[in-house]
Amino acid sequence: MTPAARASGPWAALGNGLVLLLLVALAVALSRWQSGAWWQGPPPPSRWAWAALGLAAYAAFAGWTLWRTRRAPLPQADTIDAQTLLLAHASQTGFALQLAERSAQALRTAGLDVHVQPLSVVDAASLGRYRRALFVVSTTGEGDPPDPALRFVREVMSTQVPVPHLAYAVLALGDASYAQYCGFGRQLDQWLRAQGATPLFDRVEVDNADDGALRHWQHHLARLSGSEEPADWLAPRYGAWTLSARTHLNPGSLGGAVHHVALRAEGPCPDWQAGDLVELGAEHPAAEVQAWMSAHGLDGAHSVHVDGLTVPLARALARRQLPAQPPTRVPQALVEALPLLPHREYSIASLPADGEVHLLVRRMLRPDGRPGLASGWLCESAPLGASIALRLRANPNFHAPAPDVPLILIGNGTGMAGLFALLKARIAAGARRNWLLFGERSAACDLHCGQALRAWQVDGWIERLDLAFSRDHDAPHHYVQDALAASAEPLQAWLDAGACVMVCGSLKGMAPAIDACLEHLIGADGRQALIEQGRYRRDVY
Repeated sequence: MTPAARASGPWAALGNGLVLLLLVALAVALSRWQSGAWWQGPPPPSRWAWAALGLAAYAAFAGWTLWRTRRAPLPQADTIDAQTLLLAHASQTGFALQLAERSAQALRTAGLDVHVQPLSVVDAASLGRYRRALFVVSTTGEGDPPDPALRFVREVMSTQVPVPHLAYAVLALGDASYAQYCGFGRQLDQWLRAQGATPLFDRVEVDNADDGALRHWQHHLARLSGSEEPADWLAPRYGAWTLSARTHLNPGSLGGAVHHVALRAEGPCPDWQAGDLVELGAEHPAAEVQAWMSAHGLDGAHSVHVDGLTVPLARALARRQLPAQPPTRVPQALVEALPLLPHREYSIASLPADGEVHLLVRRMLRPDGRPGLASGWLCESAPLGASIALRLRANPNFHAPAPDVPLILIGNGTGMAGLFALLKARIAAGARRNWLLFGERSAACDLHCGQALRAWQVDGWIERLDLAFSRDHDAPHHYVQDALAASAEPLQAWLDAGACVMVCGSLKGMAPAIDACLEHLIGADGRQALIEQGRYRRDVY
């Protein structure tokens, strides 16, 4: 232990108190000497009583200090000081973690000491040790905290933790299409204010990785660190992938058309893990772009510059949000002013060994009946051989457990993509304790990847397979959560053996129903324990 560290311990607190008491006694003695009272004999009994009371108060204070520091040892001074900054993150899909690490790197480059921690390990004592903290947190669904934040919500935010010494800021990630936009970030911000913490600056809210909001956060980081404005955090450049195959999987289904889409990298195939995601840059159909340009008198063959390349105007506009009002700028300025279309995320159904990214994409419809932007592009508009803008993104909260850990996979619809990749990875690792519960509309049309699943079951790679097809029976319909509810005993046996539960599929309907079913079967405390142990993982959308 360094001298500085020793000076910060409980004995240092007592020593400082003793010095203070001696100084007070000396001051009293000098005062009596100056007034001549020094020679008038001993003080009256009342003064001795006050002195005894003061010593008793000090002893009580010293005892309380020793007890408190014994219960919650102070951090070493060479680890945390007034300038050390806590950067806590809570992420559902890994994006908040990426931004936290990028923020930490920018601050460290400017010379700050930054401690990056998941919010799940931050407790009341941690908040008491730091003087400055940044929180980068996502929101899942309608205002819910991401799974890794649930322990903090339950154990810390449910109590009063006065932190008037703490200066903080919140970067809240969300999706403005939800009513409770950035709900958890707002909740955290309000709770910190209620505990007496002081905002370093106003909460920054980010809608779907909006570049402008992230640049605003960067500006505040530069002000906080006293550094010059850094280069913009541009979204990672998309790689060029070729649409190599597309198959309609469920003709005749009562639901939307699902396509198996294969994409091949235009270059060496990069690496990823089962459970990871792709972010896809969609495009408007060529006919829509041409109609918009014709309506506004623009020539699609006009050349413009994009990212150092010369491309036709029609190509540049296909990737951008087309305004309803007539454009007032020349083509080059128009392209530079229009924001890019938002990306879309999809679970990957393949492994790098397959040499391609495989997706299961359901063709969605907009309120006006037109195909969805990304799903329409992948399932209809993009011709085979088209170049697709795509990047891979790690999703560490949905990676598989070790091969010796039993795995319960639950999902519906196109959630089969993430589950299928996990099963492939488990089989490649020799893991046989796999249980799949899957729900869709019809067994005849909607058992995606059914041939491979049946073969794996026969070969013993899937120990148990429970399927629920909601439209194959008269009402009441039978869903995947009903299949789980009917399996209470085997579920408990698998959980007692250490099984991990992984859920992939729709956020509305299936995911909350599975959540409620688990809580009913194993209790709220049991469900919470699974989350905190990393044995309940979700990729829901």
